[in-house]
Amino acid sequence: CKTDHFPRTDPVVIMAVCHEDKILLGRQRSWTPGMYSALAGFMEPGETLEQAVAREVREESSVIVGAVRYVASQPWPFPSSLMIGCIAETKKADIVVDEKELENARWFTREEVRLMLERKHPDNLTASMPHAIAHLVITAALQ
Repeated sequence: CKTDHFPRTDPVVIMAVCHEDKILLGRQRSWTPGMYSALAGFMEPGETLEQAVAREVREESSVIVGAVRYVASQPWPFPSSLMIGCIAETKKADIVVDEKELENARWFTREEVRLMLERKHPDNLTASMPHAIAHLVITAALQ
């Protein structure tokens, strides 16, 4: 058709939040029962990565984050997103879940998260699959 096409790519932040020896993970109602993952959300125009991470974590869990560091990125072609993986730190562990966004969010010990990634958690809880950037971000948060 000789028409120029400029496909849209929407940036999405995806983050593991750390507090002492724990990692904050959440779950959506539509996911497989027992599966938890890193929190995520679309960046708004004019936001830095750090601002988007802080806003999304606050909106979904009421947790206030401080330091944010970039880990990796992953294209997610459907629906045209670029996933930007980060790790965030917080000094306060109080959670209030936004039930419009998440079914649940909670703190897991690093050992629990390791077991979830290995599919060996005693309560059959799991974390993101290895092909997803969430798995990489959560693994990086364990370091």
